[in-house]
Amino acid sequence: MVKKSISLTTPTLLPYDGYTCYFANFIKETHSSFLHQLLNEVAWKHDELTLYGKKIITKRQVAFEGDEQIAYTYSKQQKMARPWSHVVLELKQKLEKELNTQFNGCLLNLYDSGEIGMAWHSDNEPELDAEGIIASLSFGATRTFQLKHKQSGEKIDVKLENGSLVIMDMYSQKHWMHQLKKEPKTKEPRVNLTFRQFKK
Repeated sequence: MVKKSISLTTPTLLPYDGYTCYFANFIKETHSSFLHQLLNEVAWKHDELTLYGKKIITKRQVAFEGDEQIAYTYSKQQKMARPWSHVVLELKQKLEKELNTQFNGCLLNLYDSGEIGMAWHSDNEPELDAEGIIASLSFGATRTFQLKHKQSGEKIDVKLENGSLVIMDMYSQKHWMHQLKKEPKTKEPRVNLTFRQFKK
């Protein structure tokens, strides 16, 4: 069973409709070491999406790791998790200890520079535990993470620093979208890991 309790009690960034919090410098170990390991140990590949019947290869690179037989579907494509790499498993165990919960999957994104971003979306795939959380770690270049309420259009900007953590509950996914803003002046890479709780 996935434990749902969260030991951290930081106030939410959201004014209503959900819980999202931010922890700067959550990973206090050498950030450059983790970034180097992630860039070299993870089996990165360019993502393929189907939009309006056409197959598109994204500029960002992705990976999906998790427990055996964990899968999820987006853009009409099912993704099967690869076994945990050493560095991702280490970060997962750190999170589980600090947050007093458990994760069974992780979606990773590699942005080579600020010219690559992610459009507005919500992480609300039906395979995810509706009572769970998403824990998002960032390594590398500082980038702007934006949240937008689906009804009011209200926006919130957060600068995601090296080694930082964002926690989002699934209620916030129902009412808010988020995106990674493009910032062409940023030339350094960024790696993002979103640890997730999939239904058994």
